[in-house]
Amino acid sequence: MSTNLVYVGLDDPLSKVKAIFERTKFRHLLVIQSGRLWGVVSDRDLLKSVSPNIGTVSETPRDIASLNKKVHQIMTRKPITLPPDADVYEAIHVFNEHKVSCIPILNNDTSVAGILSWRDVFKALEAYQLKKKQYNE
Repeated sequence: MSTNLVYVGLDDPLSKVKAIFERTKFRHLLVIQSGRLWGVVSDRDLLKSVSPNIGTVSETPRDIASLNKKVHQIMTRKPITLPPDADVYEAIHVFNEHKVSCIPILNNDTSVAGILSWRDVFKALEAYQLKKKQYNE
């Protein structure tokens, strides 16, 4: 789970989301307002919502205006979440059952503890396998 949270607000423009995705390796951003999780926005959500002509020679003012849309217009609402004490198999079940690519992790008080991606699960399984292998040697 990643606990170094970078998030956006409901009314942030897509230009902010685009800028964050361009300067980080993130593929998902949590949408947090007033300490509450409202949704998730992915790089795919962004790609579907902005003009493909942005940054090209055929870019028009209308294309640029697509970056003025707000996060709440494209985000996934009411994302599936897990508590911090969920095990890796619960996370795998959520990924498979709901066909999501990230899971926000919420504390009991509904504050955000982190975000889990399927890559985090793979890293945990790999670390477990390496540890098991070293123990058996």
